Amino acid sequence: MDSYLIQVNGCGDHAPILDVHLKTNGSSMSLGKVKGRKPRWAVRASEMSKKTFNPVRAIVDSMKVEPNPKKAMISLSLGDPTVFGNLPTNDEVTRAMKEALDSGRYNGYAPSVGYQSCREAVAAYYNCPEAPLKAQDVILTSGCSQAIELALAVLANPGQNILVPRPGFSLYKTLALSMGIEVKLYNLLPEKSWEIDLKHLESLVDEKTACLIVNNPSNPCGSVFSKSHLQKILAVASRQCVPILADEIYGDMVFADCKYEPIATLSTNVPILSCGGLAKRWLVPGWRMGWILIHDRRDIFGNEIRDGLLRLSQRILGPCTIVQGALERILNRTPPEFYHNTLSILKSNADLCYAALSAIPGLKPVRPAGAMYLMVEIEMEHFPEFENDVEFTERLISEQSVFCLPATCFEYPNFFRVVITVPAEMILEACSRIQEFCEMHYQGAEGVPDMECDK
Repeated sequence: MDSYLIQVNGCGDHAPILDVHLKTNGSSMSLGKVKGRKPRWAVRASEMSKKTFNPVRAIVDSMKVEPNPKKAMISLSLGDPTVFGNLPTNDEVTRAMKEALDSGRYNGYAPSVGYQSCREAVAAYYNCPEAPLKAQDVILTSGCSQAIELALAVLANPGQNILVPRPGFSLYKTLALSMGIEVKLYNLLPEKSWEIDLKHLESLVDEKTACLIVNNPSNPCGSVFSKSHLQKILAVASRQCVPILADEIYGDMVFADCKYEPIATLSTNVPILSCGGLAKRWLVPGWRMGWILIHDRRDIFGNEIRDGLLRLSQRILGPCTIVQGALERILNRTPPEFYHNTLSILKSNADLCYAALSAIPGLKPVRPAGAMYLMVEIEMEHFPEFENDVEFTERLISEQSVFCLPATCFEYPNFFRVVITVPAEMILEACSRIQEFCEMHYQGAEGVPDMECDK
């Protein structure tokens, strides 16, 4: 039998020498001494990390402006309803968490897709005759963001493409590009309360299209699709055999004169992964509890997608177990008045903001119907000293200490987004400052500031 002997010789400051001998049928033959390579550090960031790009952070971090020191900062930019303390969660929600913690039953690992009892609770909460659900149709996740990530990862391969709304939540693109998935942007129409341009949407579909993302109610638009519009979206998906990833984190957060329709309740054949969670409706975004609801009445996903979601969920072993322990009580014992009160505040703030901004020359807000946002068009021709929405919002910060997100963050230039979860008095003060800012910089049709024409 042949045998090999490798010796490493070296001492002091000399590099180690590999002394290689080959022993064949009892005889030994030296292959000589080969100098070993000197180890070198070569630590590099992964390709995935290099492809990960958050446009909101990139734009906001590049806005190197200081607010006006004479005016307190009013931030209308962050989609976190807890920031100002005017929208606390309900006592039943916090009580459920305290009891789960005190029980000592939720300190260990749970199944990666969540406790069976919690999956049953979510399934029961969202089950309806039009879109039946069982526990096996629910995957619990670490917030709705992870639900979207898992849904994308199971539906699309590198080299495929997904259809994403414009304007739309920046996370879709951030996640997709990091996975090597192409993003195709379909247009929403501000003049139609941000309905989808269905012809444009369908024109983007090709043989590499893996899924269609539908965000309803919408971030950043605050829009809510009608039943008939959702049916038209489903018709496109059905014709093209494209599954839907439904981002419904703002589900049921709609104003009284509007009705929210989960898209799965209207689908007869299009398979849907619906992503939701506690963050917005229950006002606890930091608790990181989300879920994927699998709607697949025609068994188009089959075991393939379910097994894929199970495997993907095993990468981080599921969401916080203490929140899971509180989940059934949160869903079933939160009083209806809590939801009504939250929506009443948001609707009042939306009306205040819309009315105030509508009265400002050069701005055209689009009335929202739900969620926590309002989009405002900047008639840039009346503000010629600003090149775009980013410059407009930068100067708004430096002069008036009001921070609104430029809609370039959402792939929609020359608009800005306002968050309507702040206290009403702050909204009125912010709108007053925005009016002062616009009056200072507005120029009429002849390129002359209107205030000079009035003299």
